[in-house]
Amino acid sequence: MNKRNYMNTSVQEPPLDYSFRSIHVTQDLLSEEPRTGLRPVRHAKSGKSITQSLWLNNNVLTDLRDFNHTVSQLLEHPENLAWIDLSFNDLTSIDPVLTTFFNLSVLYLHGNSIHRLGEVNKLAVLPRLRSLTLHGNPIEEEKGYRAPRSVEMPQRPP
Repeated sequence: MNKRNYMNTSVQEPPLDYSFRSIHVTQDLLSEEPRTGLRPVRHAKSGKSITQSLWLNNNVLTDLRDFNHTVSQLLEHPENLAWIDLSFNDLTSIDPVLTTFFNLSVLYLHGNSIHRLGEVNKLAVLPRLRSLTLHGNPIEEEKGYRAPRSVEMPQRPP
């Protein structure tokens, strides 16, 4: 994905929802059926889902190995991914793979096992990130967790 050519996306399509599916590794998504919501997720001719939201909350993920590959097999336009919900898993760090989704504006990581506050700095490269949740992680106990951070966020493009 090219950092300079990020799309003007907004979350309009229903999410691809794999919450509460006991997912252990991201590759499991390829064999698991997503949850159905009020509005069905549309699919392209390729069979891939058309959505900007991927919900993986309340599973047992410990890492995001092969995340890019799996997402590219699930979504018609993975570069448009704007919302990822990874809350209530067993993640211990913020995987750099998340920084490859330049249209990401919402990232839920609450209720995981993230220990190092410095992990958050990785996300500074995401130009559209507006909502990040981290409560319920061990980093809450770190000094400075609630203090204003001096992480420089990129300026919004004109």
